[in-house]
Amino acid sequence: MKIGVLLSGSGVYDGAEIQESVLTLLAIEEAEHEAICISINDKQHHVINHLNGEEMPESRNMMVEAARIARGNIKEISEITPADIDALVIPGGFGSAKNFTNWAFKGPDCEIRSDVKLLLVNLMNVGKPIIALCVSPIVLAKALENSGIHLNLTIGSTEAPSPYEISGFIAGINSVGAKTEEKTISEILIDKENKVITAPCYMMDASILEIRKNIKQAIEALNEL
Repeated sequence: MKIGVLLSGSGVYDGAEIQESVLTLLAIEEAEHEAICISINDKQHHVINHLNGEEMPESRNMMVEAARIARGNIKEISEITPADIDALVIPGGFGSAKNFTNWAFKGPDCEIRSDVKLLLVNLMNVGKPIIALCVSPIVLAKALENSGIHLNLTIGSTEAPSPYEISGFIAGINSVGAKTEEKTISEILIDKENKVITAPCYMMDASILEIRKNIKQAIEALNEL
């Protein structure tokens, strides 16, 4: 299979979560599939100093930053159609809530980029599976809002330690028409009807080994779809 990997930049606080992105590429190759990295040739919302969490007075391009992860082998989202890939993975990172959408600032009343929405809706319409890791289920939920399609998603569990307010994300996802189930770092959720797989990853307190296992579960579950 050819599996697209949609990257919102490079870095957990302002782009794609690097460890989740790299472990996704590893899991795809281990499963003997081909990864196709995809990004957007536009500036990210802002740039964060990952040492101290402070905003930096500069501008960076999502695709240029994502090319660091992809080692330069990356395609612009406008070049990709559903016929080009058999499935899509969206790693987490704040880029999903700042660059693909502005959920980080407006919550479920946010906007989603039209190019991201178009790709996701088109993939859903032709039955291509989508995997959303970490916080990225919010992107899927927003893309399918008011579509009549009711996704079943997970963004983590309120019963296990998390650095984020999981209950707030659950309420937000439910408010835009999706359903949620709570899953821990050792679990994934497979929505067989809509061919969507979600995994909590770094929405929960987890080691890099636990993240690797969670992503590998998600990639292997593609075979069920």
